[in-house]
Amino acid sequence: MGSKDKEVRLQQRALLEKQLDDRLAFVAAQGIKGKDAAKDSGLRMIRAKIRETDARLKTIEALEEKAEEMAARKAEKLAAPKVKKSKKKTQEEDTGPSKRQQKKQKKKETKPQ
Repeated sequence: MGSKDKEVRLQQRALLEKQLDDRLAFVAAQGIKGKDAAKDSGLRMIRAKIRETDARLKTIEALEEKAEEMAARKAEKLAAPKVKKSKKKTQEEDTGPSKRQQKKQKKKETKPQ
């Protein structure tokens, strides 16, 4: 039962429910009813598998919802206009030489040969 496909899990759940009905009929045919029938190991095993399958189905549905939400966010992000950033750097370059160039110039001035 290692399938991650929702359709397969639904089929497995239907099969387990049929097995549960068959097992209940078998136990009833033996004359076991009520609390004694609930103690039957076959019934407990089938019910446990149904619970596992239900839990996995819930997880699969949660993953599908998350994928839909992410797709909606992505579409929303792509639809939104892009914000242009101001270019402050180009304005600063026009003011004079860079700090590195200033350091080089200062070093040349202090070191006469």
